[in-house]
Amino acid sequence: MTKPPYARGAPGAMYAGLALTALATIAPYIDRSTTHLLAHHIRAGYPTYPLARVDSAAITYLVVLSVIGALGVLAWLTTAWAVKAGKPWARPTATVMFMIGTSVGLTGLLTKDTSGETGLPPALGWAGMIPCLAGLIMVALLWRRPRLT
Repeated sequence: MTKPPYARGAPGAMYAGLALTALATIAPYIDRSTTHLLAHHIRAGYPTYPLARVDSAAITYLVVLSVIGALGVLAWLTTAWAVKAGKPWARPTATVMFMIGTSVGLTGLLTKDTSGETGLPPALGWAGMIPCLAGLIMVALLWRRPRLT
């Protein structure tokens, strides 16, 4: 089967998005074993929390971010398969996945918790937004008009 005309260049952006999503998913684990940025952020927002509660909150964030990351990886793989297979629903589905991913990323970046600070430290929030750049490129490539040659 030949590649649909709208798929030129889009798989590359999709695989870049997949890789960026995987990196964003493991970033909190790297932080937990090195800088403890998430734990320090929680501690700064809730200075009266005992260390065990800060650790529990950090682990909860790790679980939530892992689930979000796994769903993101699944979305990238499914969308890439649909585009490569030339499925008629590939472009609208890719666009919806981009909108959902961007919404989830912005939620992680901007949502404030009861302390008045964002739930995630800015570095981890922005790490969750980076795959959205690949998603934007992917959507632009999927919806561009084919060249007339």
